[in-house]
Amino acid sequence: LLVMNSLLQKEGMAGQVQTIYLDPPYGIKYGSNFQPFVNKRDVKDRKDEDLTQEPEMIRAFRDTWELGIHSYLSYLRDRLLLSRELLHESGSCFVQISDENLHIVRALMDEVFGRDNFLTLITFKTKIPLGTSFLAGVSDYLIWYSKDKTKAKFRKLYEERVIDGTSEFVHVELSGGKRRKLTTEERADADQLPEGARVFRRLDLVSTGCTASCVFPFEYEGVTYRPTPGKSWKTNPEGMKRLAEQRRLIVLGSKLYYVLFLEDYPVVEMTNLWPATAGGFVDTKKYVVETNPVVVQRCVLMATEPGDLVLDPTCGSGTTAYVA
Repeated sequence: LLVMNSLLQKEGMAGQVQTIYLDPPYGIKYGSNFQPFVNKRDVKDRKDEDLTQEPEMIRAFRDTWELGIHSYLSYLRDRLLLSRELLHESGSCFVQISDENLHIVRALMDEVFGRDNFLTLITFKTKIPLGTSFLAGVSDYLIWYSKDKTKAKFRKLYEERVIDGTSEFVHVELSGGKRRKLTTEERADADQLPEGARVFRRLDLVSTGCTASCVFPFEYEGVTYRPTPGKSWKTNPEGMKRLAEQRRLIVLGSKLYYVLFLEDYPVVEMTNLWPATAGGFVDTKKYVVETNPVVVQRCVLMATEPGDLVLDPTCGSGTTAYVA
C-alpha cells in the first residue's frame, strides 16, 4: 500500500499504468496465504506449523484480518482505489479470486470502478481439489474492469483450432480429390491423416432470412436444389457458380453445403471460459498460490501493447513480471 501511494505521490504515475493484475488472498483465514516451504504443497489453514516461523509476521497477519470479512474488504478497497488512480484512461484491472468471495469482491469493484465499467468475468480451469464433500470446485476467476469502458484498450485473443472428438471439422478431402468422413483414429490424432489431406467442415448455404435476389433453383451434379421455403441462399447465382467451380460445395443427405477447410481459418476466437487444455495449461507450480503463467499472459496480451506499463501490487512469485 505504501509503495502504491509512493508511485502516485512521489513518482507522479497517476494515469500512467495500462494494466493492473491483482492476486489478493482468496480468503480471510490467517493461514490461508502462507507457504514458507517450497517442497511442501499441502498447506492447512490455522496450523501454525504451516506458517512462516517469524512470530511478528503471524501476529501482523492475524491483526490484518481481525474483523474478518470487513477487514478483508477494507484491505482490498484501499488497493483498488489506488489502482484506479494509477490506471490510464484506457487501462484495465484484473482481480484473481475464487468462488468463496467472488460475489462481494465484484460488488466492491462495482463501487470503486462503477458498474458500467465492468468488462467480463473470466473463468479458468484449475486442478480438482482433494477431499471435497460436494461438487468439486475446479475453477478460479478473473474479474475484469476498465477505468473507462468507452476507451478501454482491447486486443482479441485467438487459439489454434484442433481436431478432436468435439470438433465440427469431421470431413476430409484426400490428395486425389475424394471426400469422406474422418475415422475415429484420425479425429483422436491428426497425425494419422494421409499426406496431402485437407480437413473441412460443412456450413449451411441457406440464410436465416430471405433476400429475393438469392432465391433461385441451382443445379449441381445433375440435381436441382432449392433453399428452404421462406429463406434464400447466402449468395447469388454467380456466387454459387463460383463455389461449384472451386469445389467448395458438397452434398450430404439431400442438402447442399459449403465446404470450409481448416486452413481457411485455422484459429478460433477465445471466450471468457478458459479450459485447462487450451493454450498449454500445465501444472508447473512451485507454490500452492502460484498462478499459471498462461492466465496472466492472456490478460497482458488482451489489455496492453509493447511499451505499456503493467503493475502487480501483490507480486507473489513474480509471474506477472516474468510474463510482461
